[in-house]
Amino acid sequence: MNRNFVYVMVGLLLGIILGTFSFYSFPDKATAAEIAKYMSLVSAIFLKLIKMIIGPLVLSTLVVGIGHMGDAATVGRVGAKTMGWFVSASIVSLLLGLLMVDILQPGVGIAIADQGNNTANLTTQAFSIDNFIDHLVPTSLFKSLADGEILQIVVFSVFAGVAIMAMGDRGKPLIELADNVAHMMLNITGYVMKLAPIAVCASVASVITKSGPGILLNFAKFLGGFYLTLLILWFILLSVGFAVIGPRMMELVRRMREPFLLAFSTASSEASYPKILEQLERFGVSKRIASFVLPLGYSFNLDGTMAYTTFAAIFIAQAYGVDMPLSKQLLMAATLMITSKGVAGVPRASLVVILATLKQFGIPEAGLFLILGIDQFLDMGRSATNVIGNSLAASAVAKFEKDLGPATDDVGEPGAAPATAPA
Repeated sequence: MNRNFVYVMVGLLLGIILGTFSFYSFPDKATAAEIAKYMSLVSAIFLKLIKMIIGPLVLSTLVVGIGHMGDAATVGRVGAKTMGWFVSASIVSLLLGLLMVDILQPGVGIAIADQGNNTANLTTQAFSIDNFIDHLVPTSLFKSLADGEILQIVVFSVFAGVAIMAMGDRGKPLIELADNVAHMMLNITGYVMKLAPIAVCASVASVITKSGPGILLNFAKFLGGFYLTLLILWFILLSVGFAVIGPRMMELVRRMREPFLLAFSTASSEASYPKILEQLERFGVSKRIASFVLPLGYSFNLDGTMAYTTFAAIFIAQAYGVDMPLSKQLLMAATLMITSKGVAGVPRASLVVILATLKQFGIPEAGLFLILGIDQFLDMGRSATNVIGNSLAASAVAKFEKDLGPATDDVGEPGAAPATAPA
């Protein structure tokens, strides 16, 4: 068994034990919240280090990947297949969330307390072209890197990669420079990942210290229903994976255990990005495909988040007794399909999207309080699901492009360079 996976698992278990002990040792909520804040500093440092890596890593690997595509027609073809996969996966996830929340009815019978008009300082607005373009087109590459706007970095990288590819031999030194930057970022990733078990322990302990293990029992029906939805979604993704890449799907699952657990325990998809990229190359996905599909996936292929938005929005409607006929639910799903693509890089993006949707469909905004307390636990499942969806998407596109090679075990180790994609 992978040693890093074991360490992260141990960190997760220790975090549960430490958090439970702290919660019962400090019954005063103010004291517990203060202790939880100090615990969360460790995980906050880890996530900041990850965010420090992701921007330059996406920029360098995507430029190299496009540079190795060969021509603009290949970029267009791969891009079309990638977006087709993403749209299909998003539709399935959204509709599955709707189906399960209608079957399970987790919001029916909940006693609504007075929540006031506060919405946890979340600000939102209805979807608009201006808002979407603002998150899509960068005004400055350096500002996008500083703000962690992955979608904007992707847009610039696509332009840069195509431009370098068009330069022919003159562009080769730039591709080599980008490749060296990617090597450096993967080395840094190796160093940062040594902190992962400690960060996982601190993250889980902080949440349980503040909220207590009992919060899971209070929302057992909603939590259980959502995780059942995710299990079904995982089954669908795995089934599609077997249909596309065959028995190797089990090998992909095995290689994604560590990124999956890392995303789950930190409730952050970003935390697992470098490890997914490393494991995809080890699995046999060429650099040009992995570095092209994966960054796009972080903006357009968040399967767990898609299922959550419909499930949570209808849950709140059920709790308040708001009538939501099927036609209105399908319209909501279509709205979420669009609005979710315009909030890349927004903190707590799924909550922002849900809040905007509640406003548009006449559902009380205060209903957001029903899920705020347990959002961390929900985010853990969403983030882990996104790992499965994005790793499968990259592998499937590589298969479609006949660019899925044999697995190796010498790619992406700290201090080692990633494999070179075919020109």
